[in-house]
Amino acid sequence: MTDLKHMDLPVNVLGENRESLEYFFQELGEQKYRAHQLMQWVYHYNCRDFTEITVFSKKLRNHLCSVASVGLPTHLETHKSHDGTIRWVLETSTGDAIETVLIPDGKRMTLCISSQAGCSLDCTFCATGKQGFNGNLTTADIVGQTYFVQDWLHKNRYPNGISNVVFMGMGEPLMNFEASMPAADIFMDDLAFGLSKRRVTISTSGVVPMIDAMVGRTEASLAVSLHAANDQLRNELVPLNRKYPLDRLFESCKTYLDSLDTRRNITFEYTLIKEVNDQPSHAEELIDFTSNIRSKINLIPFNPFPRTSYERPSIDQIKLFQSTLMDRGVMATLRTTRGDDINAACGQLVGDVHDRTRRKIRHEKLHRKSLALDVSNANE
Repeated sequence: MTDLKHMDLPVNVLGENRESLEYFFQELGEQKYRAHQLMQWVYHYNCRDFTEITVFSKKLRNHLCSVASVGLPTHLETHKSHDGTIRWVLETSTGDAIETVLIPDGKRMTLCISSQAGCSLDCTFCATGKQGFNGNLTTADIVGQTYFVQDWLHKNRYPNGISNVVFMGMGEPLMNFEASMPAADIFMDDLAFGLSKRRVTISTSGVVPMIDAMVGRTEASLAVSLHAANDQLRNELVPLNRKYPLDRLFESCKTYLDSLDTRRNITFEYTLIKEVNDQPSHAEELIDFTSNIRSKINLIPFNPFPRTSYERPSIDQIKLFQSTLMDRGVMATLRTTRGDDINAACGQLVGDVHDRTRRKIRHEKLHRKSLALDVSNANE
């Protein structure tokens, strides 16, 4: 068989999309259709032992055992919420503990997956960024989360499997473009998870060059973490905005949307923070920003986490903000807070990463300094 020294061995099948596996089998001296058979056995029959793949010759089965594997993340913890949400802590190939969350809603089973160990960005309202960053996950780490949960649901006799996958866990997926795109391919491939392109969502804080790179590369749904529709406030909430301001972000979103079917739209995620971005003037800015693009707004009440000064608005203020949008013809849904009793709600995922940025230490020092200042002021 062909020498595979130029490839990283063993190959984790979960990290390879259809095109990559076809190439892999050609390197083995086999026909491309062997990749299709392997994917069906791995994803449809839940087969992780190559010796059980009866459509392969014994020689090929044995050789696959030496050059490939189906490697899953290591299961560390499971946490179940009273509302049915489940949060898993999984150890990746890098040794970091990441978090994956399943949100059941009737027959709809949405899995929120992580793409990085920690987060390379530092949005002020998100707990993940405060934990620092240790690197990108591999495609196998990303797909492995979904494979693990699908298997868990089957073993625990859940009537429904995963219906939606959203890149909304730990990390910025478009800062890990080379791993996230093949993962999205696998989620949408009929030989693998077979999800429709509407049910696989890439969520980004606004990495403009990578949104541009998505054009022609994928047709996954796009969600943008907006949180403010003026540059001054968004610079504060989403520091990435200083590099890619709103006008550039808007044009990239519109270009990507134009590459999709005309019935598709973009979701703008907007975390409502008390007396920060929840006023009628902020709603008006949001209406103006979205007026010339097919979109919907997903309003997310802020989910508190330790050492944050931000607060959640009252339900009356949230409803007022939503009605202001809807009265002007803007589609605005309100995301129900799920899993906050197990720290699984939006913006609460932290995991346990080896922070190479020392960002976590800096935030803890700033918090201690702030507390000391508060005590000093109180004693004066």
